[in-house]
Amino acid sequence: MHENEIARLIVNASYKIHTTLGPGLLESVYEDVLFYELEKLGLVVARQVPIPVVYSEIKFDEGFRADLIVDGKVIVELKSVEKVAPVHKKQLLTYLKLAGKRLGLLINFVEALIKYGITRIVNQLPD
Repeated sequence: MHENEIARLIVNASYKIHTTLGPGLLESVYEDVLFYELEKLGLVVARQVPIPVVYSEIKFDEGFRADLIVDGKVIVELKSVEKVAPVHKKQLLTYLKLAGKRLGLLINFVEALIKYGITRIVNQLPD
């Protein structure tokens, strides 16, 4: 399945969760429920995936953790914050670069309308 199709399924599941549970719960709750919804759709979902940092040929395993990686292609970073800060977008872009992935979704479940809480981040991979 292409990244854009996976992203569409993630967005639809996020909308369903947001309209059912509403805004303002803990990030971990949204992660649990989104994981459940995506697996129910037949997607392969990995949670809290370590993303190592490689520096000067040294691999540091204590790098970062992606909230979800869907079908090995799309990184999903979940937030439950009043306002998404520029650093959150930079963080997801860094995850994409370190993991060698092209597409990420930053989803903030606090927004009154979920469409305002979803940011698509694209890493321009070299050809």
